[in-house]
Amino acid sequence: MINDNGIVVVAGATGNIGGKVVAELLRRGHRVRGLTRNPERARLPDGAEVAVGDLADPETVRPALAGASALFLLTYDAATGAPLRSGPELAKVVADAGVRRVTTLWGGETGPVEQAIADAGLAQTTLQAMEFMSNTLAWAESVRAEGVVREAFPEMRSALIHEQDIAEVAARTLTEDGHAGRDYVLTGSEVFTYADRVRVLGAGLGRDLRFIELTEEQARERMRQAGYSAEAVDHVIGWHADPPREGYTVSPAVEQLLGRPARTFAQWVAEHADAFR
Repeated sequence: MINDNGIVVVAGATGNIGGKVVAELLRRGHRVRGLTRNPERARLPDGAEVAVGDLADPETVRPALAGASALFLLTYDAATGAPLRSGPELAKVVADAGVRRVTTLWGGETGPVEQAIADAGLAQTTLQAMEFMSNTLAWAESVRAEGVVREAFPEMRSALIHEQDIAEVAARTLTEDGHAGRDYVLTGSEVFTYADRVRVLGAGLGRDLRFIELTEEQARERMRQAGYSAEAVDHVIGWHADPPREGYTVSPAVEQLLGRPARTFAQWVAEHADAFR
């Protein structure tokens, strides 16, 4: 049985991307149920339901999917950054619920969740979103205090994408036909090195910022101290040391899907400047 009553369940609803997907779906007039492990800390927009569940424990998600027609799904554990290993069990719960559409937010590699959803015959759209512009917020403290950005791999290039563009694409794929079986590579319209990003950030803030290069081990240690799992550290550092071609190649998908150019990094900086001041 397929449900089609318009309820869209958004996993990771309190997170950076999921929260924007919730807001965008509400803006478009859809019924939204936000899935979170910590409902007491959820601050969802008015009009969104709050549901409790943990993707790493699929049976806890079953009640949240009652009556749902679509699901925005993460493929990684938001707490650790590691790929979810609950794919087969999760796919069964989703299929049992009669969910009509699934949009998965790619975690950097095709993992157990995407494969299990595909094997279950569910209508899946994969959003291969490259590096988020919001990752730049990790620099906020050092920029405020010292006017400094510290990173390894200074020559790494990245076609950064604005998180709102991801949310708008997700909202379309969750509520429109024609996207099943599609993999959309989502990037911004520009390619940056760290030096480029620091320059644009500094210009937006009206400040001269310095870049200090870290060694790979220093970058690993910083992530470990921030609480990331060893698997997540290896994945992130590996990506930065040798990014896939898609990560630094501008994709037309955002413009094709939304009918407008992707938002620029300068726009993102203007929207978030207060975080760096």
